[in-house]
Amino acid sequence: MRIIGRISLGMALLGVITLSACRYLLPERFAFNAPLASMIFGTGGPPLTSEGRARLKGPPGWSVSPFAEIPNARLIRFTEAGDLLISAPRSGTLWRVTADQDQDGRADEVTPLPLSLDRPHGLDLHGGFLYIGEGSRVVRVPFDLSTGAPTGEPEVIVDGLPNGGNHWTRTVAIGPDEKLYVAVGSSCNVCLEEDERRAAILRYSLDGSDYELFATGLRNPVDFAWQPGTGALYTTDNGRDLLGNDFPPCELNRVEQGGFYGWPYRNGHNVADPDFGGQRPDLESIATPPAHPFRAHNAPLGIGFADPTTAPEAYRDAAFVALHGSWNRTEKDGYKVVSLHWLPDGTIEERDFLTGFEQDDDVIGRPVDAAWGPDGALYVTDDYAGVVWRVAQGTSPLTSSVSRPASQTDATAMPSATAEQIAEGAQLYQTHACAGCHEAGEALEGVVPHPLRALGERYTQANLATFFLAPTPPMPRFDLDVKQREALAAYLLGR
Repeated sequence: MRIIGRISLGMALLGVITLSACRYLLPERFAFNAPLASMIFGTGGPPLTSEGRARLKGPPGWSVSPFAEIPNARLIRFTEAGDLLISAPRSGTLWRVTADQDQDGRADEVTPLPLSLDRPHGLDLHGGFLYIGEGSRVVRVPFDLSTGAPTGEPEVIVDGLPNGGNHWTRTVAIGPDEKLYVAVGSSCNVCLEEDERRAAILRYSLDGSDYELFATGLRNPVDFAWQPGTGALYTTDNGRDLLGNDFPPCELNRVEQGGFYGWPYRNGHNVADPDFGGQRPDLESIATPPAHPFRAHNAPLGIGFADPTTAPEAYRDAAFVALHGSWNRTEKDGYKVVSLHWLPDGTIEERDFLTGFEQDDDVIGRPVDAAWGPDGALYVTDDYAGVVWRVAQGTSPLTSSVSRPASQTDATAMPSATAEQIAEGAQLYQTHACAGCHEAGEALEGVVPHPLRALGERYTQANLATFFLAPTPPMPRFDLDVKQREALAAYLLGR
């Protein structure tokens, strides 16, 4: 018996639990040890205390301070004015975080861009346009750099990208060759994809024409960047799950046109996959190993290179990578930002840069992106604490509370839930066996239940319903229409 194929991480976990009596696979392979709030509903951790903030440490001589609060903050792009544009895909929002002009250590203002978007993740600025990667397409909108605001409606330039699945984020960037690059992750943990655009980086002309399959075999290339000086393209890539605590490694790949990087046939330094290894010897023989391995299940996401003109000498040629942190390990690992340093012999050395997000299995943050700012500081998004962190040399000038966005309660509110809606939500909760992961009396064998508590402190009915479109693994994604998602949210909030 083998468990392979097109299975989401969440459904794979439930399937393994159901088949646990077979004793076919080692328990370590299916270890589930994610931050509690991530498992319950994705991104929001408990409120961050001053003691928690004090845990975060940068290198000696560097300070760490909260710059702004943004729920589900993901990828960052800087404008020429020094403002930050930050994606928050689960709320369908792009945020403008203005530069710290008054030098008080926090953003001057945090405002949403007036755009209606579907899970916006990747973004880039080029030639007067803001390019945005949505769930199934790429759009661009005229953008005024002086005001930090769009000046027109989004124009769809790439449509029909493969949608959904385990890895639903779409990252976009404009390369030094004046081409549009789009990263698309796999639909599964490990499977044979039907669409060649999955587990790949695609390339287009700036208007979305001239499609090219640029590189393949990249299971989940969440972010990518070009190295200053060399122009080499590097991408983070998340290794597959369910093979134990320490295998396979996650990867940093140096990507070249036409390159194949192993997945799903090879893992790490070209080790044959136990499910699919040997099925494509033609591809496996040319698979490019990673330029640098990260520890297994560390989940490297955002990558950004330092600006050689503003970075101190020790980091002038470094890249910074946000390790989001493990879930498929018996002991948590990752949960930090590391710097990567290219050595004379061609190897890459990994050093801790920002730590303290995880301590003794207690998680207070999960870094997503790390971007070097024009002020010589590193900015780090954290989608668990909902904070943008600023890591800078010297002491922090922060003297007052961190900048928060204006309340969006009115914009996202729904009418009060009806009795019929709550009843429908209760039926959906039962139909999809949610109690097996969330209720002590009904937990599936081998599952430590995670009660759904205090959801109303963090969610409205509207944004909880939106979350169900793309839940965080290993929570499975169910095929629910809008009314069903709203009904399930109403039931859970009313429990």
